[in-house]
Amino acid sequence: MKLMVTGGAGFVGARLVRALLARGELQGRAIERIVIADQAAPPADLAADVRVEVRTGPLLSQVGALKDEAFDGVFHLASAVSGECEADFDLGLRSNLDTTRALLDALRARVEAGHAPARLVFSSSVAVFGPDASVPLPALVTDTTLPAPQTSYGTHKLVCEHLIADWTRKGFVDGRSARLMTVAVRPGRPNGAASSFFSGIIREPLAGEEAICPVDDTVSHPLTSVRATVDGLITVYEASREAFGGRLALNLPAVNVTVRQMLDALEAVAGPAVRARVRFERDERIAGIVAGWSRGATAERAAALGLRPEPDFATIIRQYIDDHAAHPTALRGLQ
Repeated sequence: MKLMVTGGAGFVGARLVRALLARGELQGRAIERIVIADQAAPPADLAADVRVEVRTGPLLSQVGALKDEAFDGVFHLASAVSGECEADFDLGLRSNLDTTRALLDALRARVEAGHAPARLVFSSSVAVFGPDASVPLPALVTDTTLPAPQTSYGTHKLVCEHLIADWTRKGFVDGRSARLMTVAVRPGRPNGAASSFFSGIIREPLAGEEAICPVDDTVSHPLTSVRATVDGLITVYEASREAFGGRLALNLPAVNVTVRQMLDALEAVAGPAVRARVRFERDERIAGIVAGWSRGATAERAAALGLRPEPDFATIIRQYIDDHAAHPTALRGLQ
């Protein structure tokens, strides 16, 4: 079996590749090759694995050649994130829409040349939901809530969901879209995502640094761990079309929490001194973007596939601490 993971050098992508390599199989078939396509180089442990091939550079410049290459499956994670799409409209269109369309066309060309369709998992987002004057956003968005994105990023994700559904209907791919919830706690420095602070207000205090929260502590949002996200992506890949029972886009599970509850969990796990490193300083740009997001989500269709959310947000914090036990600078705030 030969797979491609776009965005495979990123936080979620690298964890997904590691999980696939550790499993050694997918759908009962041995994984012989994983192609990581990303603008950045992957972590050294992945590049060193003999089953991994690294292709570095803009994905849009790479996908044209895929029409002459056989892939059994593709995990399409590469994307410009929310803040980037709002700041640079053309970047978002190019990175999210143009690249996905080019990838789909390459996979379609394989089928039209007589090959079986590749299975494709697209990492969509909870950002496809948003408030609309004619369709009020419910307290919890469900698999059947009408998507009404209020950001360019969410719009791109929804458009790609529909493209993948249509390519699947035509038999060009065997596609499905997993709507990822916001993943925390992400390591490293903040990125261009408007949701970056959800990780920052945990990560920086644990590292002994001050963190700025740009929204009120009453803001609520569906969060998940990288472990649950990777499990979700793999489960969605392996699920049969019959198990989906119709629409190819579904919500992945999440823990619905407010910022205050996040900080309560941080204090319970790490102590009041760590929590005290979070300072509130409102950022109207970030707050405006977040105001257009869902306050919580459910995932009944994912539950039918056997997926469950983490039991609570404290569990997600403990996972981050466990993952960084060998990196003392990431946890020096606990000393």
